[in-house]
Amino acid sequence: MINLDRHTYMRDLYYPYVGQLNHVGGYQCRVGLWVDGAFSWLSDPEWDFQLSYVEDSLITEVTATHPRLGITLLINDGVHQREDIYLKRVQIHNQWDTVREVRVFFNQDLVINETEVGDTAAYYPVNNTVFHYKKDKYFMFSGSTGPEGVYQYTTGVKRFYNAEGTWRDAEDGHLMGNAIAQGSVDSTISFRLHVPPNSDETMYYWMTAGKNLEEVKKLDAYVKDSHPGKLLDRVKVYWQRWVNKSEREYGDLNPDVIRMYKHSLLIVRTQTDVNGAIIAANDSDIMQSNRDHYSYMWPRDGALIAYAMSMAGYQGMITPFFHFCANVLSPEGYLHHKYNPDGTVGSSWHPYIHAGKTQLPIQEDETALVLFALWQDFQKHSVIELPQALYRKLIRGSARFMSSYIDQELNLPKPSYDLWEERYGIFTFTASAVYGGLIAAANFCNLFGDEERSSRYRHTAERIKSGMLKHLWDEEEKRFVRGLYLENGQWVKDRTYESSVYGIFEFGVLPADDERVVSTMRANKERLTIKTDVGGVARYYHDYYFQRSSDIENVPGNPWIICTLWIAEWEIECAKTLADLETPRRTLEWVVKHAMESGVLPEQLDPFDGGPVSVAPLTWSHATYVLTVVKYTEKFKKLQGNK
Repeated sequence: MINLDRHTYMRDLYYPYVGQLNHVGGYQCRVGLWVDGAFSWLSDPEWDFQLSYVEDSLITEVTATHPRLGITLLINDGVHQREDIYLKRVQIHNQWDTVREVRVFFNQDLVINETEVGDTAAYYPVNNTVFHYKKDKYFMFSGSTGPEGVYQYTTGVKRFYNAEGTWRDAEDGHLMGNAIAQGSVDSTISFRLHVPPNSDETMYYWMTAGKNLEEVKKLDAYVKDSHPGKLLDRVKVYWQRWVNKSEREYGDLNPDVIRMYKHSLLIVRTQTDVNGAIIAANDSDIMQSNRDHYSYMWPRDGALIAYAMSMAGYQGMITPFFHFCANVLSPEGYLHHKYNPDGTVGSSWHPYIHAGKTQLPIQEDETALVLFALWQDFQKHSVIELPQALYRKLIRGSARFMSSYIDQELNLPKPSYDLWEERYGIFTFTASAVYGGLIAAANFCNLFGDEERSSRYRHTAERIKSGMLKHLWDEEEKRFVRGLYLENGQWVKDRTYESSVYGIFEFGVLPADDERVVSTMRANKERLTIKTDVGGVARYYHDYYFQRSSDIENVPGNPWIICTLWIAEWEIECAKTLADLETPRRTLEWVVKHAMESGVLPEQLDPFDGGPVSVAPLTWSHATYVLTVVKYTEKFKKLQGNK
């Protein structure tokens, strides 16, 4: 998986897993042009960029214009859907009436295995390429301008003593030809074209990745034999077929909302590793504000994303996720805070001891949501082999844990961390998820004729429901509270307005139109909507994460895409007429309006200028948009049939 910035510079290169390891780590792999003696990097301010994707695909479509140089570039980038190949096509348009000599420079700034120690960059004359390697990671860089390949090359030291890197060597239009460098190194290659007056010429650049020199050589030959342009077009066709594989009636949704739906399906796919890890976000920019990243598989995000993709018809894509969860489930039957894409346990801030007391460092909703999503998947697709394969370990193991991890006095799940990973207690969202997870387990037991277990899990779920109605409903406020926390040995209600209580209807505790759910969601909408021109809904009242304003009454927190869509999901669920769908439809349009130019959705928005805050894309944002569109179109069809 590769991330490009707005100048089409490669900034993140994940291999061999989506999200692990990052061999560029946010540094810039620069691209520059030398035209008739004048040089410009694509990050120079004179370039004017327009960013988009080719319709219904994961091929970029970027236009870059430099008025002074009289050059316009049309750039397409793509990663092959099957092989470890990255392809880039650059169509160069000469706006002048004379033939122009154009040299295009590509800088490779790699930190293989996430460290600058011990890399090698070398020219390989056998196939006229440059390759970088360390241990079992090899990256080969090549290209063509028709009959010609790499024009010039060089390798050298970077970010060490006074060496900036070989990209500086490009700025006179000529490369030194240093054949090898080791340590903290980079490389630069160039291509030469002569572009006729008012005409176009096209060049290609590509990278292959593998475990050894033979693998990357073989893939490089495959690109040359297939022709890079034809290969890129085949990648485009594959994604267009993938995203349009099933017909959906979109009701009265406008073309922009539909386009965003398909784009979101594709973006979620980019964040999903073939081995099952659904990654929260792969965006190294977050490292600037936090010495960690989002390139982890949180079972919470993963389960809710799998649920959305299954509802959209992508059952095959998310099957490995459930196997991943079964493989990493602890012997006790719970899932840890988060995991690396290879299945090892990820970093955490949940302690095993707090205030002198031992505790489980988990969010119990993460274990429960996986079972909830698995049952929803079975209901939708009726693929009985998947839950059968997971029955003994994942389904029964998780259900056994959830059934035992209960406060007997309250009839509620014992304390754990909330879904936002910030506070420890008993929460409405967690209790709702555990209810949904146990009902799912009971349904699976029933499916496989295991009646005794089915009845036991269902009974426990109903106990939790009665505990919720007794302890988490606030009769005075006429709403479900965020949760309970322990103060001086007493359970105290946390009445903070909290968007995640939507779980009450989402996971089946109560129907969306139950008067208690209605009064809760109305109160949330009123108190958590941001009262600026940007709008949207905050996570909870007085959210401190990336807080942009201390005016809490008007800006209770930054607007989050997912929390805004949760309100829309509830409105869709409650809709009795087509007219009732107008408000959630406007919410979907609001999401489209606040996407970035490339169609990417961030985690949060700035409440004043609507700009992206925190990571982008957040996989959860795109998946929640997908789920909301699916629910909208299904409800529209149902209500239209009732007319």
